[in-house]
Amino acid sequence: MSVQSAIASRRSVRAYRNKPVEREKLNLVLEAARLAPSARNRQEWKFIVVQDKEIIRKLTAAASHNTFLDQAPVVIAACATEAEYVMSCGQLAGTVDTSIALSFIVLQAQELGLGTVWLGAFSEPQVKEILNVPEHVRVVALTPLGYPAEQPQAKPRKSLKEIVLYEQYQ
Repeated sequence: MSVQSAIASRRSVRAYRNKPVEREKLNLVLEAARLAPSARNRQEWKFIVVQDKEIIRKLTAAASHNTFLDQAPVVIAACATEAEYVMSCGQLAGTVDTSIALSFIVLQAQELGLGTVWLGAFSEPQVKEILNVPEHVRVVALTPLGYPAEQPQAKPRKSLKEIVLYEQYQ
């Protein structure tokens, strides 16, 4: 599958089959995150891989009871370990870099036939407590990872004409 195919076919999956993710596929997904670019190559991220069903149940409660988390055999918490470093453009590098790495995870998962959904609806203090995340570390997002039980339809996307500007914001 080409990168373009992975991008075009990726969907937010909210239903998972009761099938474990093979270690080889999990490692490929994590390797994609490891290879992601970061500001000044700082790689200020950690990815907590959760496979314990009891911990996943607790995360489900902390994630506004999004029950699809509970269906997935794996949940990955993407964490920015450096919350203070600001790039010269004014953006927090940790959040940006961790988001890029999670995007790589999502696309690699798609290529491998695995489903994900970017989840930002959660209580960070609760997730930190459940996963024993230090106070200075930010939990940027969660994603379930598993074999899709359904193939969601594509949602409408804006045209390039609506989102692309040339030379200046006009």
